[in-house]
Amino acid sequence: MTISKGDRLPDVTLVKVTEAGPEKVQSGDYFAGKKVALFSVPGAFTPTCSARHLPGYVDKASELKAKGVDEIVGTAVNDAFVMGAWNKASGSSDITMLADGNGEFAEALGLAADFTGFGMGKRAQRYSMIVDDGVVTEVNVEQPGEFNVSSADYLLDQL
Repeated sequence: MTISKGDRLPDVTLVKVTEAGPEKVQSGDYFAGKKVALFSVPGAFTPTCSARHLPGYVDKASELKAKGVDEIVGTAVNDAFVMGAWNKASGSSDITMLADGNGEFAEALGLAADFTGFGMGKRAQRYSMIVDDGVVTEVNVEQPGEFNVSSADYLLDQL
């Protein structure tokens, strides 16, 4: 079942990218008590993800925070080291990366995708959400190959 507006995020282990190294976090605890702009990409360093998706959130970080977002979180089915390198190369300290290395978060959300035809294995669909105290208030899932409703601009319009 795919996550919907009004649903609580599933509680799974993710890995937060920090300066001190990878840190395991439980999604149920991590998203509690704050408003989060969450976006997911099929893979760090992939073309659309690096050229448009992450840069949009970097560029719009102050606007998202001005509209009440406490934290901006990016996730992908990549390990914490890849997510950290991607944020260092293209991101910002305004973005928190949560690695979903085994795809458990994507599966639990009902937003897993099969990219084996591209040699990428199981990944997550491209999406964005507003999560308020662990509850999804907006969810935007892209059609395969598209980049519209998961953008920072689209999410800004929903706030």
